[in-house]
Amino acid sequence: MNPQRRRRLLLVLVLVLASGLATALVAMALQRNVAYLYTPAEVLRGEAGERARFRLGGMVEKGSFARPAGSMEASFRVTDGDAQLPVRYTGILPDLFREGQAVVATGRMEGEVFVAENVLAKHDETYMPKEVADKMGVAHQKHEVQVPAPGNEQQ
Repeated sequence: MNPQRRRRLLLVLVLVLASGLATALVAMALQRNVAYLYTPAEVLRGEAGERARFRLGGMVEKGSFARPAGSMEASFRVTDGDAQLPVRYTGILPDLFREGQAVVATGRMEGEVFVAENVLAKHDETYMPKEVADKMGVAHQKHEVQVPAPGNEQQ
């Protein structure tokens, strides 16, 4: 084989290997940063996995919010209609955080408690993240809960 042809072949092989390595590294980095959304029932069934970082979505259970005076640590339960999961969060909660409202928290399980790093609350009376709405809709169908049509909610 001609030396110039051999050099070109070697260069092409090195470029293919380098691009393959770069693609693999990017895929691994993205996989580590992906946070899947689970409901409390899915978490309690073990679908979220051990030590995995994930998003927990559902409704803040009424009567479950507690924050000691002078503390930044809040605790509450998130429910999907099938199960409730205790959540602990240290920090300032969003202004729109309320009991009975949709919430998405990012964090991980520590024993039987979900420790949130970030908490997001819905931004108006009709909004719910699509993933949470889909999973809550399944729970509503399972429990035969009647959901009012948009614009017909009772105050």
